[in-house]
Amino acid sequence: MAKKWWWGRSASVDLHDCDPGLIKDPVMLEKFVRLLTKELHMKRVGPVEIKRFGHGKLRGYSLMQFIETSTIVGHFDEKGERAFIDIFSCKRYNPKKVAAFCKKFFRAKSVVLHAEERK
Repeated sequence: MAKKWWWGRSASVDLHDCDPGLIKDPVMLEKFVRLLTKELHMKRVGPVEIKRFGHGKLRGYSLMQFIETSTIVGHFDEKGERAFIDIFSCKRYNPKKVAAFCKKFFRAKSVVLHAEERK
């Protein structure tokens, strides 16, 4: 049987009751990515992609940032005032610290964290 090697960590951060002004502002979303990568001691690769699309209840921004060790992806629900942040990296990081950072930045009232090791 082959030995399983640790490949990376995946964290999904679900934020509820966010500050609507923050999740609707592309300048603030870009700032969030810059500060998050700094917090994680990770290096961004290229510019962050931020697009607003959808319709009705499903309208909002999405973002994607390559990092040297993988990606940060975010989806923002304007109607529901929710944010969904996914971080995958083969560099170790603390998912609880990430969740707390995201909650504070978006002034969310609650957070749910799902984290798993990828092998």
